[in-house]
Parts: sequence; C-alpha cells; structure tokens
Amino acid sequence: MSEPLKTRREREKQARYDTILDAAELVFSEKGYERTSMDDIARTASLSRALLYVYFKDKAAIQRGIMLRAGHSLFRRFEEARQTADNGLSQIRAMGESYYRFYLEEPDYFSALTKASTAMAEADESQAEEMLCSKSDLMELMVGAIELGLRDGTMNRDRINDPVQTALYLRGALHGVILLCQSEMGEGNPAFPAEQLIRHTMDMLTSSISA
Repeated sequence: MSEPLKTRREREKQARYDTILDAAELVFSEKGYERTSMDDIARTASLSRALLYVYFKDKAAIQRGIMLRAGHSLFRRFEEARQTADNGLSQIRAMGESYYRFYLEEPDYFSALTKASTAMAEADESQAEEMLCSKSDLMELMVGAIELGLRDGTMNRDRINDPVQTALYLRGALHGVILLCQSEMGEGNPAFPAEQLIRHTMDMLTSSISA
C-alpha cells in the first residue's frame, strides 16, 4: 500500500472513530448511558450498526473512548494552568482552579472521569493501556508542580514526604468536595454555597502545603 493511500485510510478511520464518539456523547447526554442503544449511536452517527462494531465491541468500549477524551481535555487544561504561574505553589493552585472549571464547563467529561477507574478494569489491553497513560500524564503534571514547589521554596518540605502521595491527596480532596456539592445541589438545595465551599477547600489545601 502506498504511503499516501495508507495515510488517507488512517485519516478516514480516525474520522469515523471521532464521529462515533461525537454521536455517543450527544446521545448519552440526551438519553443517559443506560437508555442509549448501539442502534441510537449508529443512527446519530449516520453509520451502519455493523460498521459501529468494527470500531467498538460494545457500548462500554465507546464510553471508555469518551473517558479518554475527557482525560485529554483535562490534561490540556492542567498544562495551560501550569503555564500561567511561575512557582510550584501557584501552579498547583491554578490546576485546582482549572479542575473546578472543568467540572463547571464540561460536566459530562467530569462525570466520565469519575467512573474511569472502574471502567478501566473492564477494558481490553489496548484501551486499558491508553487510559492508564492518560491517568499517569495528569499525575505527572501535578507531581511536576509539587517538585518545583519544593525546589523553589514555595512548598513546605516538612509536610511533603512524597510528591505522588501529595498529588493524590490534593486531587482526591478537591474531587470529593466537588462531588459533595454536586450531591447537595442535586437534592433540591440550590442555595447550598457550593462555590464558596470549593474555593475554601482550595485555600485550605494550598495552605496545608505552603512554606
């Protein structure tokens, strides 16, 4: 196969893959994951059901593809956040802000990532490896900011024994508070001070590691 022909076919394959995920995102958002069928996705993508199965073995595999998209979106946000600050502590704060904006601006992606760890266990080897790499890339950005903070003196060495554990703690704590706020507001409590609590959490987390 000539290189131009191979390249064109690869582009066409990627375009169909993206079309399927675009369609699935739309239908999942409108109908919910459980009520969506493979026929719904094929119809929305204007593809045959048979062709759909060439790219994804089932609906769960499609959902995992969306989770990968969500991870890539958050990675871009974290990268941009780090570039806005010149010291480690400020970078971590900026990444916390970007995670909150991710929740507000891309709620479907935020929800998808919340389920990613469970979904990874059911993925085939190739997709599981992609998901693991995506998760590792996000952690590396946070760990890099923490290591910078230790070098530049904006973070307290006495409070940070392990940058990886600290990154997990920071993200887990903020994620948990966001889920709490989401739950409270979903239970008919629109006056719940979600933004104030989330920002207070970011303040507390930042101060807990600052020099």
